[in-house]
Amino acid sequence: MPEAPKNTQKATDYSLELKNKKTLQFIEDVTSNADGVQKKVLEEILARNAHVEYLQRHGLNGHTDRETFKKVMPVITYEDIQPHIDRIANGDTSPILCSKPISEFLTSSGTSGGERKLMPTIEEELERRSLLYSLLMPVMSQFVPGLDKGKGMYFLFIKSEAKTPGGLVARPVLTSYYKSSHFKDRPYDPYTNYTSPNETILCPDSYQSMYSQMLCGLCQHKEVLRVGAVFASGFIRAIRFLEKHWPLLCKDIRIGTVDAQITDQPVREAVMKILKPDPKLADFIEAECSKDSWQGIITRLWPNTKYVDVIVTGTMSQYIPTLDYYSNGLPLVCTMYASSECYFGVNLKPLCKPSEVSYTLIPTMAYFEFLPVHRNNGVTNSISVPKSLNEKEQQQLVDLVDVKLGQEYELVVTTYAGLYRYRVGDVLRVAGFKNKAPQFNFICRKNVVLSIDSDKTDEVELQHAVKNAVNHLLPFDATVAEYTSYADTTTIPGHYVLYWELSLNGTTPIPPSVFEDCCLTIEESLNSVYRQGRVCDKSIGPLEIKIVEPGTFDKLMDYAISLGASINQYKTPRCVKFAPIVELLNSRAVSSYFSPKCPKWLPGRKQWNMN
Repeated sequence: MPEAPKNTQKATDYSLELKNKKTLQFIEDVTSNADGVQKKVLEEILARNAHVEYLQRHGLNGHTDRETFKKVMPVITYEDIQPHIDRIANGDTSPILCSKPISEFLTSSGTSGGERKLMPTIEEELERRSLLYSLLMPVMSQFVPGLDKGKGMYFLFIKSEAKTPGGLVARPVLTSYYKSSHFKDRPYDPYTNYTSPNETILCPDSYQSMYSQMLCGLCQHKEVLRVGAVFASGFIRAIRFLEKHWPLLCKDIRIGTVDAQITDQPVREAVMKILKPDPKLADFIEAECSKDSWQGIITRLWPNTKYVDVIVTGTMSQYIPTLDYYSNGLPLVCTMYASSECYFGVNLKPLCKPSEVSYTLIPTMAYFEFLPVHRNNGVTNSISVPKSLNEKEQQQLVDLVDVKLGQEYELVVTTYAGLYRYRVGDVLRVAGFKNKAPQFNFICRKNVVLSIDSDKTDEVELQHAVKNAVNHLLPFDATVAEYTSYADTTTIPGHYVLYWELSLNGTTPIPPSVFEDCCLTIEESLNSVYRQGRVCDKSIGPLEIKIVEPGTFDKLMDYAISLGASINQYKTPRCVKFAPIVELLNSRAVSSYFSPKCPKWLPGRKQWNMN
């Protein structure tokens, strides 16, 4: 199996060109022999874990071949292994899932499907995650030269961790990585030269962390060549933080002090190493931030920025217009695809359009299988993925090199850390191939739906419907800054409620009829099962849009973080069910509008009714 490039050079013997060349060759090697690498990965995982309780219980009996593995091991969801996870969390150290000791649990984001899951991990997984990170910049440097000559301004955050009853740490995957020696004591590499000192990233107070990172980024504004965060929403939150706090930041830069609200001593000391009194820079920032328009603020304050590095795939795509506005249309780059369960792959064409992003799965990371996904009726955007699989469906899973172009699949992984044939819950579409390794578009998280009756609306369909409706706001120079939805079954019949936070740039008031048109457009954009429920069955009431006060979605995020969500991994949930969150949204609603009439619906399929 091709060996991963080692990142052990000291500053003195550092050869960037050679390192990049080795890294790109590694990608060539593993993608050219994708099936051979995958076979070896599975053999390694099964050989080292031959005696673990979970594999023995299913009768694998030490076999390491694919055929036996697929025959005897079931395809599972989190619920299937939760009892085993609970035992480990409660202190059982016997080899239940993995022969190596579970070093900690990685918590899922808590906003994808709503439940925080505990993913087991082992010490060596940090090396695999570090490997994937090490691939990103050599790939990027092929398209944007000179990135080693400056710094990256990335807004990265940790979350305070919890301990399980058995004493294991439970924390988000990024917190785990940032707190590890792989990140904190990383060897010299101009590609991981950030404006934020480690102390500011590792500060558990999100305000102090954001403030100090922004202050350091402004002080080094001419050195910044790339900017980013994990998700697009996180980066926009940083820009909005600047909008709110720039007078305070300018004051600190002008006189060379750190605001008294920053009480974390290591953070203050780290910032003071960078901060020097600079009245001229303070004047410059003040002049730019005082202007009426914040269009292009990123290129105005950080003039050498070449791209914005954030995830804008999936539902994050709704932030693209806002990012384009703030960045003056800089390239939006999605570099990698990862989750709490496993780090998966990289984008080998990072300067592509956000709508064309595809990720090449790196075959050394885990053993990958793919469950074919079929759209309901082949007409609607609703994705049908059964919760549990019968024997026939289990046999439909295909290997990495056997996926078909254009087909959609649910990703299934077997990891070094004790997950076997585990359904990640992501739906991917095959977009192409790099040598023998497929490249995938991320489509959505499966089964994140609104449902009142027999209707099922997934997040892709909802995003599409909202996008269509927002066109009604364009003449008023308004758009939807954030949104979520709720299936309100307190009314009879139940109905969909959308909560919209608006971004208003125009001065003309928006008449109620326009919002009613938005309601109807959304309904017209939804699937035929929904429209039948509205028109024929009367099982669904008129769709409602509630306009909420500015800042509502910041409050929503603050609430989620107070419950244990990670600021790095937080994504605005596109559907809410938790009563306190619904109450929070309703308490901040300033107006409400309903669909004025039923959407169009005819029996049969749409294409049958075109004559």
